Amino acid sequence: MEIEHEPGMEIEEIKTKPTVAQKNKDNIPWVEKYRPSSLKDLISHKSILETINKFIEEKKLPNLLFYGPPGTGKTSTIVACAKQMYGSSYSTMCLELNASDERGIEVVRKTIKEFASTQNISFKGIKLVILDEADSMTVAAQFALRRIIEKYAKNTRFCMICNYVSKVIPALQSRCTRFKFRPIPIGEAKVRVQQICAEENLNVTDDGIECIFKLAEGDMRKVVNMLQSISISRGNKQGIITTQNIDSNFVYELTGNLHPDDIKIIIDTLMNADLQLGFATIQSIKQEKGIAIVGLLKELTLRLMDIDMPPTMKKFLVKRMAELEYRCSLTCNEKVMLGSLVGAFVEARSVKNLSSLQ
Repeated sequence: MEIEHEPGMEIEEIKTKPTVAQKNKDNIPWVEKYRPSSLKDLISHKSILETINKFIEEKKLPNLLFYGPPGTGKTSTIVACAKQMYGSSYSTMCLELNASDERGIEVVRKTIKEFASTQNISFKGIKLVILDEADSMTVAAQFALRRIIEKYAKNTRFCMICNYVSKVIPALQSRCTRFKFRPIPIGEAKVRVQQICAEENLNVTDDGIECIFKLAEGDMRKVVNMLQSISISRGNKQGIITTQNIDSNFVYELTGNLHPDDIKIIIDTLMNADLQLGFATIQSIKQEKGIAIVGLLKELTLRLMDIDMPPTMKKFLVKRMAELEYRCSLTCNEKVMLGSLVGAFVEARSVKNLSSLQ
């Protein structure tokens, strides 16, 4: 017995059925999916890229030290450099280690030393060792690395990447050419975000993109992760994205951050309400929006600088909020911390002699 199919059904099935390559590509996190693969794909830091390009062209690559906030393109830059230098020999000529996981002196003495001391017959040129999060290495490992950098200077170059350059010993800093990576400005990154949105069929408005950058604080990795979260929340099992525009209100709701309107209500409550009413109002907003006291303190500290009040009162409130943030790190009760926050504002408003505030 033969089953007849309508002609259009088979064609439609072939069109919508994803291939294995498409499935594998969809399963890759967007941070890796859209990671720049060459120096041309990188955005911002033009002066740094021009300098490194000149090093590569003249074959005078020094030891490098990249430092700056997370998500600013440090790892992507050196990986793109390595791929440009080595091509298909990248895996054999480049050793990439996350120093926060492998940070002991044994890794320096064995893994790094063995890689640096051997020579590759198929590819002539210097090798490259990439040490990501080098500021997490122990002091002993850093001192051991100093000697290896000198000993194998003829055939190996090192690139250390860190967030806090002060945690890298001066002896290593002096052996490297340092480059500081600053947060990526929205003007330079907006075009790349729009490309990702077009590729993934996301309708994000301009104020939505600005909101994402504000919350990410210049961290491009956070920006891409937020976009992926938005895509998942807007999609169904078949990956079809709705045509509804994604604005700043949706971004605030999805990420669980305080909306500016909520912050205005909280500030107005703290500046005018008594202890009982202030606590009840802010606790209600916290429960409705699912906001942690740490996030509330962060937003209040930023907004407090713009509020018109006597300097002594502002100093008192900043000090009290700093103490509250420290206590929150010790896993204290959030309701107690909220009561203390409201009490600090009530105390600051009720004291007539501002010099008595400590």
